[in-house]
Formats: sequence, structure tokens, C-alpha cells
Amino acid sequence: MQVYLDNAATTPLDPEVFEAMKPFMLEDYGNPSSTHAHGRKVRAAIESARKKIAELLHCTPGEIIFTSGGTEADNTIINSSLLTYGIKHVISSPLEHHAVEQTLHNLEKRGAIALSMVNLDAKGHVDLAHLEALLEKNPNSLVSLMHANNEIGNLMDMQRVGELCEKYHAYFHSDTVQTVGHYAHHLGNIKVHGMAAAAHKFHGPKGVGFMFIRKDKKLQPFVYGGGQERSMRGGTENVYGIIGLAKALEIAYRDMDEHMHHIKVLKARMIERLKENIPGVDFHGDSADLDKSLYTVLNVCLPESDENGMVLFNLDLQGISVSGGSACSSGAVTGSHVLGALYPGSKRGAVRFSFSKYNTVEEIDYAVEKLAALYKVEA
Repeated sequence: MQVYLDNAATTPLDPEVFEAMKPFMLEDYGNPSSTHAHGRKVRAAIESARKKIAELLHCTPGEIIFTSGGTEADNTIINSSLLTYGIKHVISSPLEHHAVEQTLHNLEKRGAIALSMVNLDAKGHVDLAHLEALLEKNPNSLVSLMHANNEIGNLMDMQRVGELCEKYHAYFHSDTVQTVGHYAHHLGNIKVHGMAAAAHKFHGPKGVGFMFIRKDKKLQPFVYGGGQERSMRGGTENVYGIIGLAKALEIAYRDMDEHMHHIKVLKARMIERLKENIPGVDFHGDSADLDKSLYTVLNVCLPESDENGMVLFNLDLQGISVSGGSACSSGAVTGSHVLGALYPGSKRGAVRFSFSKYNTVEEIDYAVEKLAALYKVEA
């Protein structure tokens, strides 16, 4: 049996999305920057996709800029906001995705910024009182904090952070790669200036995403070229990727309630069965809280065991695709910077299961059975 439970890394392409993309792979091949009929037809399709995304997110089409994915979007917003507004101080957290964390540490190393890390509680939540203290001391900063953590599933109150940023005239960027397509974002209400998304996290194609840049907080370009994307991102557009992105997001919003319910049922079953079958099992962050966490992610904290260093490999041998890590590196597992920050020195193993609309109860039961067998317990 082959079981894919690594949907936070990437999701399978929805067949409806592929059908929407096919004409732009085989028939509508014009360059959207060309002024002839072939080009105009493709340009119209791109703008229609942009309009559809803007409608779903409650923003204007001009605030959606297509990119190669979340990493480019994060890098662009961070670097361009510093350049555009002359920002010299950044506030972030040690739990950010590498697209943010490594970018900021590189900027700090070069002397381009001073970097402050906001305090976290024992479960990895941002200490909002400390965030306000940092902002009070350093107004006009860039604040870069993710909406949902890709490893432990914690959700951040974007609205509250946005209100603090507004109070202290800070530029607020949020990596929303794990939540776009899984939650409804009303950008007319959320006080965020820039955010990132990637199509392959919600059953769209890889290699395409977008950044939202609020129209009253415009940025200078990060990638120059032929003036594409309203001169905000040079380079010929990934046309069929953009078409697929818009279609995937449309499907995600259309079926969001149904898919959320389906995935929560699977996640609840896995939590229950893991507790029943692995003595001492626990869960990292908020991931086991069905109401408070990113519903697509469950990060399992395994008992101390000699099996921990090989658990991902052994599950892979059983046809189960997952990801993981631990607070410490071992010969087989690279330490997670997220778990290392929250649980320094812990010798417990970790497996991240992440779910999609395509997963089944049978797959959940099989995964629990095989994981429990590694710990000498019959499921």
C-alpha cells in the first residue's frame, strides 16, 4: 500500500486543474507580452486568473503579483520593503520557514538590518506583549511572522499582529503559504501589507505562486526585466502555471468546508489511534488541537527510542511518505530548527503527518499500524 501523508510539503495536482492548464500547454502558446492575437489571448487569460484570485481574496487585481512560488514571494517582500521604506530593523521569530529565516539572517550577517526575535511560549505561540514592546522600542520596523507554522501547525492571529503593526507604523509581512487555499482570507479586513502563496500547497502546479502587496504599501521591484507583472516581477510569465493556480484556488474555495470537515475527521482518528497504540505519544505545538491548529498538520512527538533515528526511513519502506525531524540532528535525521528552538536537547522523535482531501480512513489506519509496529506495539 502506498500512502502519501506529506501534503504540507506538496499536494497532488487536482485533475480539474490539469484540464484547465492543458490548452495553455498545447494550443494557446503565445507570449503574453506580444501584441498580436496569439499574445493577446494569453494575456487575457492571465488577467482573468488574476481577477479570479483577487475576487476570492477580497482585494484588487493590481495587488496580486505572480511569482515562481512562496520563496520568491517572501524574499521579494522582505528585500523590497527594506529598500522601499529604508527599514533597518526587523522583528521575526525563530520558527519561520527557511525562506524567511535564512533571508533575514543573511541580511543581518551583511549588516543590512538589526534583527530582533519575538519571545515564544512553551507551545510556540508569539508573545504579543513582547512584540508590542519591540515595536514600541523600534517603530517603523518590518515584522515578518507566518500565519501557520508548517511543522507544528500553530496559527497566529494575523489581525491582532496587523493592528500592532499599524499602531507602530511597521510593515507587516506574513508567510501564508500553508493557509492560502485552506482558509478564507478576506484581505479587505486583514491588516497585512504583504503575504505569500504557492499553488502546489493546494493541489495546483509546482513552480508558481503569488504575492499580495497592498496598494497603499507598494514596493520597488526585486526582479527586473521586461516590465511584466506591472513592472514588479520581470520575466515571461509561467502561463499554464498561473492558469492552474487560479483554478486550484477556485476549487479550494468552492469545496473548502467539505474538505476541512473530511481532513479533520481523519486527523481526529489518527490522534485517537496513536494515543491508543503508542504509550507515551504526544504532539508538538497546537497540532493536536482540532479547533486551534492548522487542520492539515499533525506533528507527532514519539517516545525516546533507538527507532527514532530511522523512523522516516522505516515508514518509507512500508510505502508511507511523511516528513519529520527532531530537536537534535542524528545520523539519519536532520534536526528541525523549529523543534530545536522549542525543545532544545530533546531526544524524542518527531513525525509530521499532513493531510489532503485525497486521503482516506484506510490510509490513516495503515500508517498508525506501521508506526506502532516500530515501537513494538500492535495496532
